[in-house]
Amino acid sequence: MPTVRRFLGPAIALSILTLALVGYLLADEGRLARMGFRLHTPDWRLLLEVSPVIQLHIAAALTALVIGTVLLIGVKGTQRHRILGWGWVAAMATTAVSSLFIHSINPGGFSLIHLLSGWTVISLPMAIYAVRRGKVQAHRRAMTGMFVGGLIVAGALTFLPGRLMWAIFFG
Repeated sequence: MPTVRRFLGPAIALSILTLALVGYLLADEGRLARMGFRLHTPDWRLLLEVSPVIQLHIAAALTALVIGTVLLIGVKGTQRHRILGWGWVAAMATTAVSSLFIHSINPGGFSLIHLLSGWTVISLPMAIYAVRRGKVQAHRRAMTGMFVGGLIVAGALTFLPGRLMWAIFFG
């Protein structure tokens, strides 16, 4: 029952967002079509055409998303949690560091999203330090924050028009 209660709020929020998106799409009046939106099967060929750094970044982010989901749902403090946790830390570090070499939003320079990457590089060791010092709540908040901010929010932003994931799925 505690697991269900923990995910009830996010499930309700996701349901509300989904309903809002469906409502928007129903009342769209062609705005998405003018942005190049069209439903089709994903164009995976576009992943092969991007740089190896972007390919590494996407692979690491997807790995962190899968492992992070398992960690959030599973029992905390077990050996399995610790082993998967180290895998998640490695995947998140790879995602954050590789993003520092991606400059497609601001060619030749950093963009605001790079601040999130820098924060992740700093927060990962701090969260590990916290749990090693017995500060489980600080560890939980930091890791959950990185999962939500660094994977969910930043990942959702990759689906904006003009970005790679938009092109793969909607462009």
